Amino acid sequence: MKLKSVFITQNVEDTQFLVPVGSDAFSGVVRSNRTAAFIVDCLKNETTKEEIVDAMCQKYSVSREVVAQDVDRILDFLRKIDAIEE
Repeated sequence: MKLKSVFITQNVEDTQFLVPVGSDAFSGVVRSNRTAAFIVDCLKNETTKEEIVDAMCQKYSVSREVVAQDVDRILDFLRKIDAIEE
């Protein structure tokens, strides 16, 4: 899966914004917390849910179960706004 090319990110201080450029499916701006921003950054390249979970477990000292739930929640939201291609 990968972030669709019609979505770009912009970082302002410690906040990442996800903006659709030319998308008819979603018109708005998504303000990401650090967890969501990390996941979105992973999605800039072709990846899998498991690879994202692995990367987060390496970066943060959190249980795999908690990380997997966070990743599922963010991926579900990104699917809802049609931001990822699978």
